[in-house]
Amino acid sequence: MKEEKSIENGKLENESQDATQEVHHGVENGDGHVTRKRPRRAAACSDFKEKSIRLSEKTSVVKVKKNRMEEEEIDAVNLTKLGPEDPPPCRKLIDFILHDAEGNPQPFEMSEIDDFFITALIMPMDDDLEKERERGVRCEGFGRIEDWNISGYDEGTPVVWVSTDVADYECVKPANNYKSYFDHFYEKAQVCVEVFKKLTRSAGGKPDQGLDELLASVVRSINAMKGYSGTMSKDLVISIGEFVYNQLVGLDETSGNDDEKFATLPVLLALRDQCKSRVELTKMPSNISNSSLKIKDTECEEIAEDDDAKLARLLQQEEEWKMMKKQRGRRGTPSQKNVYIKISEAEIANDYPLPAYYKPANQEMDEYIFDSDDSIFSDDVPVRILNNWALYNADSRLISLELIPMKSGAENDVVVFGSGFMRDDDGSCCSTAESAKSSSSSSKADQSDAGVPIYLSPIKEWLIEFGGSMICITIRTDVAWYKLRQPTKQYAPWCEPVLKTARLAVSIITLLKEQSRASKLSFADVIKKVAEFDKGNPAFISSNIALVERYIVVHGQIILQQFADFPDETIRRSAFVSGLLLKMEQRRHTKLVMKKKTQVMRGENLNPSAAMGPASRRKVMRATTTRLINRIWSDYYAHHFPEDSKVGDGNETKEVDDEQEENEDEDAEDEAPVEEEKISKTPPSTRSRKLLSQTCKEIRWEGEISGKTSSGEALYKCAYVRELRISIGGTVALEDDSGETVICFIEYMFQKNGGAKMVHGRMLQKGSQTILGNAANEREVFLTNDCLEFKLDDIKELVTVDIQSRPWGHKYRKENSEADKVEQAKAEERKKKGLPMEYFCKSLYWPEKGAFFTLPRDKMGLGSGVCSSCDHIEPDSDELKVLSKTSFIYGKVTYNVNDFLYIRPDFLSQDEDRATFKAGRNVGLKPYAVCHLLAIPEGAGSKKLDPASTKISARRFYRPDDISSAKAYASDIREVYYSEDIIDVPVDMIEGKCEVRKKHDLPSSDLPVMFEHVFFCELIYDCATGALKQLPPNVRFMSMAQKTTGALKKNKGKQICETDQVDSGKWVDVPKENRLATLDIFAGCGGLSEGLQQAGVSFTKWAIEYEEPAGEAFSKNHPEAAVFVDNCNVILKAIMDKCGDTDDCISTSEAAEQAAKLAEENVSNLPVPGEVEFINGGPPCQGFSGMNRFNQSPWSKVQCEMILAFLSFAEYFRPRFFLLENVRNFVSFNKGQTFRLAVASLLEMGYQVRFGILEAGAFGVAQSRKRAFIWAAAPGETLPDWPEPMHVFASPELKITLPDGQYYAAARSTAGGAPFRAITVRDTIGDLPKVENGASKLTLEYGGEPVSWFQKKIRGNMMTLNDHISKEMNELNLIRCQHIPKRPGCDWHDLPDEKVKLSNGQMADLIPWCLPNTAKRHNQWKGLYGRLDWEGNFPTSVTDPQPMGKVGMCFHPEQDRIITVRECARSQGFPDRYEFAGNIQNKHRQIGNAVPPPLAYALGRKLKEAADAKCQEAGVAVAAP
Repeated sequence: MKEEKSIENGKLENESQDATQEVHHGVENGDGHVTRKRPRRAAACSDFKEKSIRLSEKTSVVKVKKNRMEEEEIDAVNLTKLGPEDPPPCRKLIDFILHDAEGNPQPFEMSEIDDFFITALIMPMDDDLEKERERGVRCEGFGRIEDWNISGYDEGTPVVWVSTDVADYECVKPANNYKSYFDHFYEKAQVCVEVFKKLTRSAGGKPDQGLDELLASVVRSINAMKGYSGTMSKDLVISIGEFVYNQLVGLDETSGNDDEKFATLPVLLALRDQCKSRVELTKMPSNISNSSLKIKDTECEEIAEDDDAKLARLLQQEEEWKMMKKQRGRRGTPSQKNVYIKISEAEIANDYPLPAYYKPANQEMDEYIFDSDDSIFSDDVPVRILNNWALYNADSRLISLELIPMKSGAENDVVVFGSGFMRDDDGSCCSTAESAKSSSSSSKADQSDAGVPIYLSPIKEWLIEFGGSMICITIRTDVAWYKLRQPTKQYAPWCEPVLKTARLAVSIITLLKEQSRASKLSFADVIKKVAEFDKGNPAFISSNIALVERYIVVHGQIILQQFADFPDETIRRSAFVSGLLLKMEQRRHTKLVMKKKTQVMRGENLNPSAAMGPASRRKVMRATTTRLINRIWSDYYAHHFPEDSKVGDGNETKEVDDEQEENEDEDAEDEAPVEEEKISKTPPSTRSRKLLSQTCKEIRWEGEISGKTSSGEALYKCAYVRELRISIGGTVALEDDSGETVICFIEYMFQKNGGAKMVHGRMLQKGSQTILGNAANEREVFLTNDCLEFKLDDIKELVTVDIQSRPWGHKYRKENSEADKVEQAKAEERKKKGLPMEYFCKSLYWPEKGAFFTLPRDKMGLGSGVCSSCDHIEPDSDELKVLSKTSFIYGKVTYNVNDFLYIRPDFLSQDEDRATFKAGRNVGLKPYAVCHLLAIPEGAGSKKLDPASTKISARRFYRPDDISSAKAYASDIREVYYSEDIIDVPVDMIEGKCEVRKKHDLPSSDLPVMFEHVFFCELIYDCATGALKQLPPNVRFMSMAQKTTGALKKNKGKQICETDQVDSGKWVDVPKENRLATLDIFAGCGGLSEGLQQAGVSFTKWAIEYEEPAGEAFSKNHPEAAVFVDNCNVILKAIMDKCGDTDDCISTSEAAEQAAKLAEENVSNLPVPGEVEFINGGPPCQGFSGMNRFNQSPWSKVQCEMILAFLSFAEYFRPRFFLLENVRNFVSFNKGQTFRLAVASLLEMGYQVRFGILEAGAFGVAQSRKRAFIWAAAPGETLPDWPEPMHVFASPELKITLPDGQYYAAARSTAGGAPFRAITVRDTIGDLPKVENGASKLTLEYGGEPVSWFQKKIRGNMMTLNDHISKEMNELNLIRCQHIPKRPGCDWHDLPDEKVKLSNGQMADLIPWCLPNTAKRHNQWKGLYGRLDWEGNFPTSVTDPQPMGKVGMCFHPEQDRIITVRECARSQGFPDRYEFAGNIQNKHRQIGNAVPPPLAYALGRKLKEAADAKCQEAGVAVAAP
């Protein structure tokens, strides 16, 4: 019988679950089991079906190969061992059952309460389980189960593990009779993984989101998975909230220092608390999974729960879970066992307008956010009203409701979405589109409470209700029923045929009711009577009988539904209905009801509005690329996502939204993690390490002593180690104390005075150990600044590393490409033969600088006893040395008496109360205090002192902002006041040096940008009286001529050191021929070009921009540039065709056709390689927002990303410099793959590369705007550094996480101080004239003089004001705005809870009904309907400011309106002379997508320093003032 049982088990269905992920972030349930003697073998599960089976000879032979039986678990584990393995061994389980000692199957989590055992087929830990089941060994009743884990968090797929005292087992596929038990637990694990993804920044999540948003996104993601069929709900997730919390908190112990700590994450705590408040079975805390978890090394003290209580709780939870899933599943059950009529779109097309596309006029919210918690326990979903609505398909093409079945549960071949303004159902009866005249998609016409703009999930069914003259259309999604009110103006023509058909059905029913017997009128009779309708009849179709019949038949679904719902049975069974059905069947319209079919979603959100703002839409073709870029990216995706390489050719075009995410969450932690690859093992970045010393064998020097080290040790050029010839400049491998192989480049070899033969080397890192991760070339290694000194006998072997040096430039592209092919083919051949890999090295990796540099070949392997890397070791920056009575050194900076110093503001003032709202983040922040050094502490010679206790004497200079904000507003930002206040300051409070001059000695500049540490003083301030007086004539400051050192800059965020003084005002005078000839791609309106040109470094000769209004704006402001308003894919194709490089170009046929059609004049103006010295731009990559379109990262979708074309421009032109700009999320998007590939592509070209994130607010704009940048510089050029942040701004360091737990910040945070104060809203727009809501006059008089320093600079020479125009709010929003108090931080929370009467007589709530209902779990909807603070800053500039938008703080501080186009432009730092083009929406879009010119200017100055450095080295005169 056991043999029969084994055979039967072998016949279990061969289903396979893809669960090949490695164990990652496992969380034990750990009840702290005490090791005890294994119990006697449990009985095998008794629930198998046993029967006699006749086996053919063939079958018998097959069965003999399968499922070997073993009594002992350890024997089964040993038989499935594949090779050497670390304890404990890991195996996979299929056909498994968890059962008690009597063999009864038990729910998974019950293993915590009783001794449970396993019966399963134990398989090896490899992938091909079902195909090679015979490799498995069956073992029955083994165990006991000691604990269980959930892993797979990073991969996005839960993996469930159970552990015995013998091995760990991955639960892959349960037995059929155990499937329901395991599925329940696996679904809970799936929720844990999804919550992890939504809250972990490295996975594209947002840890600071509200609970409502979290629940909506988790539900949407899980329901998108195959097999869920929409059964997951917010309530189901809440019901296991404590389970989820316990699992994720357990990950805190294994997370890195920079990861989010789940134990204190507000949204996770809210989920746990919500769960506890719902189910109060016991007052004792539930602890399903982690009864001994330690959080932050503090053990949680919990009251033990007895086994009976725990069992009861687990049973109740499981029952509730099953009940809720069952209730949820009822939402989509068929209401009637009817047929539904499949409508042909082609047949009804003539009754609808020409194709058009939906363009949202507002930022819409996901309807899942408003999913009702209470609807789970009812058989239906809530009813709401949808106004100003439109329906469309996945391509945003407007589409008819008729294409959706009117019967729930029917198979639907068309997915239809919707958008509109949602509000609660007030119980009123109103016809759909009752008054077409009142329908409007514009906010002007909507004079009632419009509700919340939302986008819907797929529409499941719809119906039409009628009574009297009223016809009402209602639609259903998974979330709610929606009564449709007015459609948008654009959609009204698509709604009219549906209403017309409904009116026709009502007229036909009326006709039949008028007959003494409804059956008297046949189908043909009805058609004749309808054809006799007057033209004024609302149901009139045509007088032509054939046309009437066609119309009724093709629109028959609507008519049949209304007949089916009519209460009179004689009408429902009339001859007309039978005849209509017959006619429709003849047209093959009838389709039987099928079991509900789940629409499988790809990605987070099916509705295209999920990633679409109120923006224009464009055709996006596959990117045009060079062969090199295509190879790098396609090889990566073929290797990491091989299944996608078979999907399509990628030539098809699609409609996508080209608006980038410009308003990322400002409150998120400002760290952009780049996913670490598991294959990487990054050696610690240390200057020395202990090495395992080998047994000393034959080691000898070859040749004579070549010199001596500085300490007198003999140097040698060559040595022999076990017959290995070791020479200077060679590369060797050795092993450190952790067993890790280390590759070292030999700088020099020497013999210590004690006789030890030593090597000084620099470590080489594999690309996978750098920021590149798995995007690196496996053969490339990078030189580092990490040095090792080790004995010669530590060397294990020689390693072949080619220190690569190739000619660089566009002329050598093909030559180098051929060389790469030869090298790659050689490497592949060596790989096949099993020979050691040969590496190449061409770059120095310097993670502390966030950069890859050209190898310093002239300083490598000299054998001189000097190492250039060791020279870079910086002394302790906090070291203090007093040199004399008049000078000292602190932090590598020499200070002398009479120097002017920066003193940290926290030394002089206590922390002030800080605002708690976003736009007030800078209120209370102070810049450095300026002081005059009078005396220094006495010290003998170079005696070292403690900087914290050693004090200097200094005179304090006050700033206008020390007196009042009004004084600061009216004063020059560079002004300081002399005082008689002498203070003693600890040396460690010094932040660097600056200058104070008379006003006439200031450098001239017309730009609103600060980059010089120069102040002026003309007044003396009496702190006691507050009086300001003219500075006495005896007080003098050094003039520029007397000063030997000038402008100062920050060094590593610690000190300010000296550099050469440059007069900023004359940068703009640099002639064009001395500037870099620049190509600006994705140019927009030109913010990046504007700032770079202001810096005197670039001259934009060519620009490419797809959108016509933006291209027009660029041309207006840069009239000398050749602007190509076209797709960059077409332009690149045209350029490569022009230059005869068609064979090197990979493009679509569409791009080729459009390139061939370019005007001859445009073609002649196109740049060619050799002409372009600098390429810059910000590719509008679709997925870089939090929406994460590349959920699976398929190559077929990546090919449409414009970053490939952008990199191809760089690869083809090979300019001297290259700058990529993008949103902050670019660095972490797609787990860092896109960022890593971009850097890898530039390195492959031969560029030096630097990466970082900057905050625009620290560079002189009154706005929070974080942007990621990648610099690239050709070999031989100086790689531009990052500019120094000059203004205080409340933003932490913007970090990029590197491998091995390190991170890199391009600029220090200025929240603790900076040279200058923050620019405020008042500084920015306080001088602009008052305008009203909807102001549309394009040109105005200023009406007053500028007040602040910023206003004076931003106005320039303008006499009139342009674009001071404001979006018009509807009546209700205007009333709301008028009720928002004119105080800092006020928003919708300050609206009175009352109704107002509108001009049309309707009453409306001042507070939008949805906000208070969802605020608790959605960050209180902070900022919606918010006013700006005069003393604060603007939130991130968006492309469409509106009070209910993502950045809802858009009301003027004092005026009742949305901020104007010009105010937005000033917030970005655009000068008033700058012109924008198109309508008001176009202008807001151009501004919101732009790089702030002051930030671009700061980048440009560093670029100019880099460009001039080469000229200075060559002895060429540099254009300068």
